[in-house]
Amino acid sequence: MNGMNRQSVTRAWGRGLLGSVAIAVATAPAAARDDVPATQLETVVVSGNARGGDGRGPVDGYEAKVTRAGTKTSTPLSKVPQSISVVGGKQIRDQGSTTVMEALRYTPGVRSDMHGSDQRNDWFLLRGFVGDNNSMFLDELQLMASGFATWKMDPWLLERVEVVRGPSSVLYGGSNPGGIVNMVSKRPTGDNGGEAFTTINSEGHVTAGVDVESSNEDGGFSARFVGLGAKGATEVDFSNNDRIALAQSFAWNPTDATKLEIYANYQRMETNGQNFLPYAGTVVDAPFGRIPRDFFSSDPSVDEHLRRQGMIGYRFEHTFDNGLTVRQNARYGSVAVDFTTLYGGGWASPPTRDRATLDRYWFGRYERTQLGNIDTQAELALATGAIEHTILAGVDYRISRHEQAGFWMPGPPIDVLAPAYPDALKRPSPEREDTTTNTQLGLYVQDQMEFGAWNAVLGGRYDTVWTDWRTPGGSHTERNEGAFSGRAGLMYHFDNGFSPYVSVSNSFLPAVGTDMVTGQPFKPETGLQYEAGAKITPSAFSNVSLNLSVFDLTRSNVATGDGLGNYRQLGEVRSRGFEAEAIAELTPSLSLIGAYTWYDMEITDGGPEEIGKLPTAVPEQFGSLWVNYAFAGEKTEGLSIAGGVRWMGKSYADVKNTLVVPSYTVADAALRYERENFAVALNVNNVFDQRYVGGCSSSTACYYGKGREVQLTLSTKW
Repeated sequence: MNGMNRQSVTRAWGRGLLGSVAIAVATAPAAARDDVPATQLETVVVSGNARGGDGRGPVDGYEAKVTRAGTKTSTPLSKVPQSISVVGGKQIRDQGSTTVMEALRYTPGVRSDMHGSDQRNDWFLLRGFVGDNNSMFLDELQLMASGFATWKMDPWLLERVEVVRGPSSVLYGGSNPGGIVNMVSKRPTGDNGGEAFTTINSEGHVTAGVDVESSNEDGGFSARFVGLGAKGATEVDFSNNDRIALAQSFAWNPTDATKLEIYANYQRMETNGQNFLPYAGTVVDAPFGRIPRDFFSSDPSVDEHLRRQGMIGYRFEHTFDNGLTVRQNARYGSVAVDFTTLYGGGWASPPTRDRATLDRYWFGRYERTQLGNIDTQAELALATGAIEHTILAGVDYRISRHEQAGFWMPGPPIDVLAPAYPDALKRPSPEREDTTTNTQLGLYVQDQMEFGAWNAVLGGRYDTVWTDWRTPGGSHTERNEGAFSGRAGLMYHFDNGFSPYVSVSNSFLPAVGTDMVTGQPFKPETGLQYEAGAKITPSAFSNVSLNLSVFDLTRSNVATGDGLGNYRQLGEVRSRGFEAEAIAELTPSLSLIGAYTWYDMEITDGGPEEIGKLPTAVPEQFGSLWVNYAFAGEKTEGLSIAGGVRWMGKSYADVKNTLVVPSYTVADAALRYERENFAVALNVNNVFDQRYVGGCSSSTACYYGKGREVQLTLSTKW
């Protein structure tokens, strides 16, 4: 593979950085002139942890009060007219989640585990649309991915995970219409102390982590180090899940009005390919029964999935005397994935009771992405008569360069009933290589208004996207396109805690490819959503919140087959549905998290076999409930017990919707004892070892869900 042109990416990113700094500098003096009277603003006191209160820090218990993901400002969740969920560190810990995908299992509108126990990526659907490539954000900056060069963050490095459902291009540019997942990194809080833990599970997999932070006496300078190492087997033969995650961050607060954070992280993750198994033999019986859950369809001598990713960045913020806040959030990252596998391609011949031969195909990718993001903002609070405004204006610049080389070819078959791994296979060489450079520049403005019991959000953004695609054979495609995104939302707050809202928003997503009939490059995909809902916090029960939403979301310009063997941009998919979420601290001892999702989803335009059908792997209903009880009393202080149920409705394994993947129910449980600075926890996921198929992409690609897993964790704080 040719080496990457790092200088071109660095120069382009640097130009964007200088340009956005210039805008910030040009804006700041004008706002801070001595001859302009300063607006006197009422001091707002936010309770709770200083960083938790601004939407970036720890969540107190299960319920977050403030978020930044929905507006890019520190806003109470109850005042954002859009469906948003926040999963905090306590919930991640209590449920024993080891991936972001697992952390979202109890979140409405998010269909996780769609590829079963696959450890390679965080696979999920948002309102029915695949979200792992274009919906992942870290600290409000997009982790744009291409192909297999995807980003993955270990939950131990994160403070919280936020899900904004519905089109979000108005703030974040090109993204999935189903929504975004914004992960918030652990950063210095100004405290001194730390935490360490060790976990071993029923497969003998061992994980150890540490989280240490310190600050000087006045809190002006602080640092935090977070590290994790994990090694060991999974329930699938010859498949390990080994990883290292390291993060270092520094915070400098020379004054109360100025803050600078500098950070870097590195992760190395090594695992194996995912089994692609036939529908007959997993979902339904084959003549021999079912394929064992620990069966490995590839070959251990050649199978590899190695991801190496690193990031470095900063966040700067300054508030002037007149209330104007200028901030800049910038990051450079690189991710490289080496992936080789032999995946199942369906039965070579009809299986019998004694023989079941699975066709296999060689598949390999060597991919690398370099990514630079810079988001520069100006925020100002002001009043016009009885209306209070929070105005946000920003310039968002992103450049990514993706290189890939790969191969695909028929491979040797394998007998599922008597698998043999000869340890003599030779890995093929890459057959092709191409490079794609994508640049996006967006200008956005947003006004959050409050007037009496009403609050509203109005925003608009315009993006210009440049795409350059090259192959070593000389093929070269360039294009640029523009897109406008907007959002309008209105909410009313009754005295009893009932707050209904309505909103409309749209999105765009650049599409790579060419219409096979017209020869024209694909236009960006678009999304349009209408949503209505209510956020309910009963005045008599301040620790109870209920979030309800109904939506009508249409995704257009989807690339699909036309039924004549041509790949064209003819598709349209409509997703309508209802979502409900309850988070409650019913008593000081009893807490719960409940979620329910219902979809009416169908392909409204596309190939003849698709129209009127549900996309594969999309369930029409799913729900969950998690209950935690902390015992009171001197003898049982520190003891808590929890249990959860996850139910996933049926889905389909084929475009025609003739092959049904049945619904399944999985139970989880946890027992925790914490005394002073020490804790021991026992988590059991899939308590009854339910055997189920998480989903199917086709009749030859079905994926088992994870079986029973027992985790024992010892931890200490200081």
